[in-house]
Amino acid sequence: MRVLAIDPGFERVGIAVVEKKNGVDILIFSSCFMTDKNLAFSERLVLIGEEVERIINKYSPNTLAIETLFFNTNQKTALKVSEARGVSIYTASKKGLSLYEYSPLQIKIAITGYGKATKAQVSDMTHKLIIIQKKPKYDDETDAIAVGLTCLASEKNV
Repeated sequence: MRVLAIDPGFERVGIAVVEKKNGVDILIFSSCFMTDKNLAFSERLVLIGEEVERIINKYSPNTLAIETLFFNTNQKTALKVSEARGVSIYTASKKGLSLYEYSPLQIKIAITGYGKATKAQVSDMTHKLIIIQKKPKYDDETDAIAVGLTCLASEKNV
């Protein structure tokens, strides 16, 4: 199984491609895709869709793993992240990828074994679970890798 993993957002989108080979989790690609805050929101959504499609075309994943939303107090931001998330799901579905969704709690448990782990603890464990060649500049990239690792651990029979 080759997994396209996404930590959704509209300003920053964490993207990773991971797979399991001979029982070892391998990071094939990761980045933090950023959109310009001066662009119209609809243009930002188009750019996100185009980037997701470019990654799918380049790395040929067969599965999309994406984080579900945790609604905090800022509903406006949550709604925009939902829309960006929908663009990623639509693009991957259109390309025939299977879909798996994971809550922040599921990801924390899969990566650290503890549902109340901090962001730093998840990041530290992610770096221990898989070789990451370059240090990610933004947490979104590490978060996407963690989403991918959660999928590889959770969906063993796919």
